Order: sequence, then structure tokens, then C-alpha cells
Amino acid sequence: MLLIVTFLLPIVGGALTLKMKTEEKKRRAVYIALTLLTDLLLGIALFAGGSITVAHFAENVNLTFSLDGLGRVAAVVTACLYTFVSFYAYEYMQMEERPEVFFAFFFISFGALIAVAMSANLITMYLSFEALTLTTVPLVLHERTKEAVSAGLKYLFYSIGGALMGLLAVFYVYFCTSGDATFLMGGFVDAAKVSANRTAFLVIVLIGIIGFGTKAGMYPMHGWLPAAHPIAPAPASSLLSGIVAKAGVVCVIRLVYYSVGADLIRGTFVQYAWMGLAMLTICMGSMMAFCEKVTKKRLAYSTVSQISYIMLGLAFLSPDGLKGGLLHLMQHAASKGCLFLVAGVFIYKLGYRRVDELKGIGKRMPITMWCFTIASLSLIGIPPLGGFVSKWAIASAALDGGVRYLSVLAPVVLIISALLTAGYLLPVTVDAFFPARGEETEKHGKESSRGGGKARAEDDGSAEPSPLMTVPMILLCVGTLMVGLFGTAILGAAGF
Repeated sequence: MLLIVTFLLPIVGGALTLKMKTEEKKRRAVYIALTLLTDLLLGIALFAGGSITVAHFAENVNLTFSLDGLGRVAAVVTACLYTFVSFYAYEYMQMEERPEVFFAFFFISFGALIAVAMSANLITMYLSFEALTLTTVPLVLHERTKEAVSAGLKYLFYSIGGALMGLLAVFYVYFCTSGDATFLMGGFVDAAKVSANRTAFLVIVLIGIIGFGTKAGMYPMHGWLPAAHPIAPAPASSLLSGIVAKAGVVCVIRLVYYSVGADLIRGTFVQYAWMGLAMLTICMGSMMAFCEKVTKKRLAYSTVSQISYIMLGLAFLSPDGLKGGLLHLMQHAASKGCLFLVAGVFIYKLGYRRVDELKGIGKRMPITMWCFTIASLSLIGIPPLGGFVSKWAIASAALDGGVRYLSVLAPVVLIISALLTAGYLLPVTVDAFFPARGEETEKHGKESSRGGGKARAEDDGSAEPSPLMTVPMILLCVGTLMVGLFGTAILGAAGF
């Protein structure tokens, strides 16, 4: 019962907050209490474990929740990022209209993501995954402008299309199952049923990987991501990139490693196509980010590239590849979540949306720019930050994978992408702290174009936001350092 209460609390609580008729301080106190109580219940559930079946639809088709190693990792990353972003959003959303609507769907999507992490079988996972899509669309179209509505619909259509592709794989896996359909490392499908029509089975598994990979922004279903991220409020962008997109990764892991079994598709065209699409997405996303001048859109293309690092690691179908992918999942949630919050600070305090407006900003926002720099170094892969450990693990899995020429090509792609990542992130830091003469931005009087005058820089030239915004960014930087130092131990404790 504890598992059910844990994800239902933020869903029901978020819905009820829409009916609250109270002043801002009391509303904020409710938000804080709801966040911390959800974290507390999740912490207890992580230790208590257990399993609960809510409904029975047909033979071996149940709505069941439980927590295994993967679920624990996904749930902890979800709770950490949502908690940090919630405090940040208390200040940021002051410049947005209808903040109560944002927070309602913020908490509802929080519960949906926890449900995805706790899913014990493909049917439960799929229903939770669809609920996540429906509850995050309002976060994208929050501003209700023409561009926001267009981006929200694009996100919805891509997500539904990808989910239907994933549903086809879910149906076929259940068709090829003769026993219990509960997630099991190594898979549970009946090899005899698969062999009856092996080619069709493999094709449908590949379709499922691409379908669930839509949420992760993998080519050719990546188009929603660069459209949605720049339009959504910065806290929503941080969640979409940091953890919502990872729900697609979790579903792919569940489909391949916990349902079908890696052994059944190792060495087949499914593995080669998966690796090829992942490497193509890595290169394409990095190049698009390198050419982009709008800060949040540059970070969105970066997300397209970086999440496919995870997909590439998974595609090696080895324990080391899985570990590398999970390490990158954790570090990317921290580093990219931080970068989108930093981009939100630039908008909230100064109204700056383009990277060429940030020259000299380091003198006015040293804390903010140091957070940007540390998160960027992690994405590039500089030790001892998390990005170095995850990329090292993925490259090692590639060289040990025995996938012929792809085993050599994969590390080359990772290096090229790392160079491009340095090319579109580090110049921002250099220009911010060491602007060329005459290029430093104005020190006073800049107001946010969306903040209604409340985002004016202080008289002493400082433009740093309040601790509500700076502390979450700092904690996320600490998070990527912790992944670099202790990530392998954390995964070991989770059973990987």
C-alpha cells in the first residue's frame, strides 16, 4: 500500500492545489510540505520494498507496482531533481501567469514519473508512461502563446506516435510469453514462441525501441525536443531534459533487458540499427547545438545528443554498457538540469535568451556562471565529474563489445561529440568571465522582458538571484560530482 500512496500523494495533492483559494505564502507552504512528504514516503518505500497488484485485466496482465534496482535508481533521480526544481520554481514562476496551474501539473507529473519507476511489468509501465505524457504537455504550453501551443501539440503528437510504436512491442512481447510477465533481468519471453517467427519479433522490438526512444529524443523521432524546451518555462525545461526524457530510456531498458532479454537481440540487425541511430543522433545533436545561438535551444539540441549517449551504451547489450548508460542518466539529470536552471536565471533576472548576450555576465553573476561552467565540464567529460566516468564506461563497453567496426567507431563518435560539446559550452564561460574590450554587457537597469520590472539588477551591479534559485543549481553541481566519485558504488548498491 505504501507504494501506491507514494505516487498518488503528489498526483492527488497537485490536483487539489488548483482549488486552493489562499495567499501566496500559504500556497508555497503547501507546495513545500507536499514535496518533502513525497520524498519522505519514497525514502521509506525504497527501504521497505514490497509489491502490490492493483488490478487484474487478463491472464498475466496485471497492474502491479514494485521497486527493484532500476526502479530505485530512477525514483531517486526523479525525487532529487523535482525537489531541487520545486524550490527554484517558487521564485521563477513569480514572473509567469497562472503559477498555480504550473505547480498542479508539476506535482501530478512527479507522481506519474514515480509510477513509471515503480512499474513491475510492461502494462503498468505503459499506462504510467502515457500518464506522464499527458501530464507534462501542460508544462510545455504553459504560456499559451501561439508558439507554446504549437510546441505542446508537437510534443503530444510525437509522444503519442512513439507510445503507439512501443505499445506494439508490448503486445507482441506478451504474445510471446507463456509464464509470469513480471520484469526479470535477462527477460521472460518464451524462446520457442519467438523462434516461430523470429524476424517479425526482431522487427517489432526495434520498432518498440524507436517508439520509447521518442521520449529520449532519438533520431528520427527527436523533433519535439528542440521545439518544446525553448518555449516551456525554465523549471519545466529542466525537468523535461533532466528526467522526463529519461522515462523513455527506462522503458527501453525494461523492454530490452527485463522483458525480451539482451541475448535474443545481440548480434542481430536490431543491435546494429540501434547503435547506428544512437551514434547518428549524437553527432547530429552536437552539430545543431554548436550552430544554435538561442541559449535554451542550444541546450535542447545538446540534450538530443547527450541522451543518445545512454542509448548507445544500452545498445552494446552488456552489463558494462548498461552501467555506463545508467551513470550517464544520473550525471545528465544533474548537469543538464542545472544548465536549464541557469538559462532560466538569465531570463528571469536580465531577459537574456541568446548566448551572445552573456558576454561579461560572469562579473555580475559569478555563482550562476560557475554553476554553468561546472555542469558544462561534466557534459564534456572532464574528471572527476560524472560525465567523465559515464563516458569512460560507455567507451570501455564499446571496445569490449565485439561488435566489429562499430566497437571502434563508437569511441570516435564520443570524442568528436565531446569536442563539439566543448565548442558550444566553453566559449560561453570564456566570454562571460573574460569578455573582449567593449563587449561587456550593461551593468545596470536591465529588466527581464517577461518579469514585469521585478528582475532589475541590484545597485552594486550584482544580478544574482535569491538562494531559492542559486542553492538548487549548486546542489545539482554537487550531484554531478557525486556521480563522478561514487556513481559506480551507487549502482553497485542497486545491484548493477
